[in-house]
This record gives sequence, C-alpha cells and structure tokens, in this order.
Amino acid sequence: MKTANLAPRSAVIPPRADMLQLAEVVNALSAALDMTDGQPVGHSARCCWIGMHIGERIGLDAAELHDLYYMLFLKDLGCSSNAARICQLYVTNDHDFKRNSKLMDHSLGQVLHFVATNTAVKSGLATKLKTILNIARSAGNITRDLIETRCERGAEIARTMRFPESIARGILDLDEHWDGRGHPLGRKETDISQLARIALLAQVIDVFHITSGREAAVNEIRRRAGTWFDPQLVALFEILASDLTFWAVLEGPDIEAQVFALEPAANRTPLDDDLLDDIADGFAQVVDAKSPFTSGHSKRVALYSDMIAGELGMEATRKRWLVRGALLHDIGKLGISNEILDKAGKLDEEEWRAMKNHPVLGEHILSKIDAFSGIASIAMNHHEKLNGKGYPHGIGADELDLETRIVTVADIFDALSADRPYRAAMPTSRALSIMKEEVGTALDIDCFDALASAIGRLESAKESAQDTGSEEQTETSAQRSAAL
Repeated sequence: MKTANLAPRSAVIPPRADMLQLAEVVNALSAALDMTDGQPVGHSARCCWIGMHIGERIGLDAAELHDLYYMLFLKDLGCSSNAARICQLYVTNDHDFKRNSKLMDHSLGQVLHFVATNTAVKSGLATKLKTILNIARSAGNITRDLIETRCERGAEIARTMRFPESIARGILDLDEHWDGRGHPLGRKETDISQLARIALLAQVIDVFHITSGREAAVNEIRRRAGTWFDPQLVALFEILASDLTFWAVLEGPDIEAQVFALEPAANRTPLDDDLLDDIADGFAQVVDAKSPFTSGHSKRVALYSDMIAGELGMEATRKRWLVRGALLHDIGKLGISNEILDKAGKLDEEEWRAMKNHPVLGEHILSKIDAFSGIASIAMNHHEKLNGKGYPHGIGADELDLETRIVTVADIFDALSADRPYRAAMPTSRALSIMKEEVGTALDIDCFDALASAIGRLESAKESAQDTGSEEQTETSAQRSAAL
C-alpha cells in the first residue's frame, strides 16, 4: 500500500560533462583513495603540490607534467585491493596498518617493531603470537604479494579510465626503490618510471611532514637517498625545502585550490561523457575491490538502476547521471575498515555506528564537485526509507528524489541476491518477495514494480534461450544418431 507522500521531487538538472574539468573530478575523488589508504585528508593533493614542484625543477615538459599531475592524484588507485587480505593476515584495522606502514623504511628492526605493534592489536596474547608466527614464516612473500596486488590493480584501473600508459606505468612502479630492493618487479634506478620516482618521494615527504614536521621530512628522504630514492631528486628537494612559500601553501587551508591551478593548461584533457563514465566505473572498481563480498556490487546496482529507469521512461541524459550515481553510491565505504565490512557476526554498537557513517563520507566526497550535487544525494540517502526509518538522518519520502529511490531498490535487491559475510545469496524470487513487504513504507512502489518487471523479462529470456539450446542439442543428437 502506498504512503501518503510517494511522489518523488525533481532531481537536480544534470550538467553537461564538458562543463566540468577533469582535474576537479579527479581531485575530489582522490579523497576516497586517501581514506582507504589510511591517510589524513588532502594527502593526494599535498603529494601533487610536492611532486609537481619537483617535476618542474628537473625540467619536465608540459606533457610530462600533465601525466605527473594525474599520476600523483591516482597513485593509490589499487589501495583497496589488498585491504581485505591485510585485515585477514594481520588481524587488524587495515586503515591503521596502512597509515603506520608508511612510517617505516623496511629495515629489519623497523619491520619487526611494526609487526609486533600492528598485528592482532585487539586480540589476546595467544592470537597475537600465532599471527606473528604465521607472518614470519613467509614475510617476504606476503609483502611482495600485497604490493603486487595493489600496484597491478591500480595500473589496470588507470587503463580502464583511459589514462595514458605512462600514468599506468607510474602507478605500477610506485613501490620500486632506487637500489632495486622494492616491489613488485625489483626495478632499479632509471628503469623505474620517472613519475613513480617522483611520486614515492612526494608521498614519503608528505607522510613525515604531517606526522613530524618539515625538518623530519627532509631528514628522512636524505637518509633514504640512494636506497629508496633517486639521489638527484632528493638533492633538488633539499633546495626546494628552503623556500618558505612552498611550505606555506602546503600547510595552508587552500592547498586544493592551489593544486588545481597547477595543471598544465595547454595539455588539459577534455572531459566528455564517455570519459566521465569511465572514471565513475574506475572508482566503482576501487570501491568493490575493498571487500570480497562486494565484488561487482556497484556495477550490478548501476545495471539494475539503469533497468528500472528504462522501465520508468527516464530521459537518456538524466539516466546516464543516475548510472554514475549508482556506480559511486558506496564510495564512502572506502572509509570503513574491513574489520567491519567483512565481519561475519553481528556488528556491535560502535561498529554499526561506523557503518552507518559511510553515506555521510560518500556525500562529502562527491559534494566537493559542484556539478555532482545530484549524485551526492544518492550517496547520502540510499539507505533512507520513505517512512523515515532509514539512516543516516532518518529523512522521509518528501526529501527522497527519484534517482535515490531507484538506487535504493537496486541496492537492496543486489544485497539480497548476492553473497554477504553473514549469509549466502538467495534466489531472485525470494529477494523480490522480501522486498515486496517493504513497498509503500520503505521502498517506492513504482521503482519496485519496474525492477520486478525488468527482472521477470530477463528470466523469461534466459529460460527461452535455455529451451532453444536444449532443442538444438536434442536435434543435433538426433542427427548424429541418424548418421550412425
């Protein structure tokens, strides 16, 4: 039965992609990468400020600076792909683990101290000792595998987003070291991508500057010159470090605006609808890689949302923005530890409070792009219900636009019909039956009916194809028998 107010308000008029700038979109979405890598807000932007100044000092041309600019923002594209594995191996919070790992140089003493203080932090002594022992047996392989997964996946996503191979190669080489003792391929000196050499240096500078100050950052890179870092780059940064204006901007409140202005204007990449689709799809892959239980979730929600919108006769441009919003609806989950996302048992009060915050995080990221305000509301409100009993704010039907209602229905359907850490997937008919009970109170009846209709048509087509295949197989068997 319908509630008194089910008529969805109008969504924000979708902007044209050519009204946006690629730098604006990538800058905003990189905040999600900072979260999942356990870094303070603005890490990617600060690395871009540092790295671009180094690139300019070594004489990179405009095209090379353009690639460096985007590589610095996208260097952590693969950071979510090893989160679940870290959580499983080290029995710890993946965000804390990643943040703390950036402060060690992989010398034996630091590695041992790091493992002892970052393994099974919330567990008893027996679990802690058992976990450390398991790690010690294959520590080198574990480190290489985790970095390889991260770097290869990041490079792959960059390619799907249509960034040039130089950027993908830079992401792949990010954890290689000047002395050849890095990962995943053990590349050495100038065999390492120049973009990666700059990006790794910028990353370590930012991490130590944020935690311990300017002097500590300079001392740390000086100590690692010739082992981790290209000595020439370190020498150039030591000169740059004497520039007080450089530090003032890096530490100032308008760092993102300053970084936005650094993109080489003559080499700006035009942002069209196809590229915007690819970027949304790429970041959806980052989100879905965070947990084995969410693999493919964002793409499926986008597919179901597209099907629902088609049934409802939504106009093509508006539907395209809806699909982008569906792809990015869970981007806030990158800020949630896998300790919570992958927990098989019931979440405690603190864990549930953290989980309910992921829509807020998602809205915060997407709202940094003015033109994304429509899909930012999808990220914020896709767990709200028409009767006001959803989260995070308990808003009701009069505040939920059509796009959000569509994504909510699509999201719930996929959650029910896919495996989750706390239960197995259920058949389509069962999922729709459970959802039907929520129609009119939690779920929009028109959106649900559109989904049920589209799913029904798909299943009929599938059965028809199977029947045709069976008939063809029977006919072929009969022909073979006759030939014999």
